[in-house]
Amino acid sequence: MADPTLDVLVAAYPDFIARYDAKDLILKNGQHIALSDGAADKTPQQRIEKADIRDMFVMPYTLGARYKQPATPADDPGRARNQALFDAMYGDCTKGQVKLKTIQWLPRLGGGSLRVTTANGVADRLEAVSRDLEALPAKFHVYLKPSAGTFNCRVIAGTSRMSMHAYAAAIDINVKFTDYWRWGGAKKETDKVSYKNRIPMEIVEVFEKHGFIWGGKWYHYDTMHFEYRPEIIALAKNSK
Repeated sequence: MADPTLDVLVAAYPDFIARYDAKDLILKNGQHIALSDGAADKTPQQRIEKADIRDMFVMPYTLGARYKQPATPADDPGRARNQALFDAMYGDCTKGQVKLKTIQWLPRLGGGSLRVTTANGVADRLEAVSRDLEALPAKFHVYLKPSAGTFNCRVIAGTSRMSMHAYAAAIDINVKFTDYWRWGGAKKETDKVSYKNRIPMEIVEVFEKHGFIWGGKWYHYDTMHFEYRPEIIALAKNSK
């Protein structure tokens, strides 16, 4: 039986995902990834820490300025990632498997060079983002450079989960104008977080146009962070 959410996931990553059946996502290399781990009544933290395929879509993402300020720890749309899937697509950085391309970030503004994955066309997408951001009025450029980085073979701070930066499929913009949930004093995922953001929505909308979600739409916010998640963006468009 067709599943609209899984259809979107397959369409988002055509180079790697072949199809799905009642139990598994089936990759083109023959690998099977369980759609569900069978755990019932997961807490938001459990969905983040050990996300199965279904967990990635529990919380819907809202495009553009229509989103509401995240109110509960469950409001982390797109933050759950199934590591088996992303490892299969982008490779294990600790084994030198990530396929990298050097691109110029905001070249007309002297933004420097960045290393980005070529898998799923991410490097090309980020170059398109760069062109569109350069076309924004000059008042927005201060938020964008210098970039705080793309490829970094590391886990997410305070966890054992691989960062999207380990896949070179994410970018952090100028840290000087950004905010992060741990900087306000919160230490654990279950701690109360006070939301803060200084990034203009005009910048966010450019990234979303090209398939990148924004960490500023998470309760556990990371407003410098954008990552390539075309399946999340496509589902958000379908729900409009």
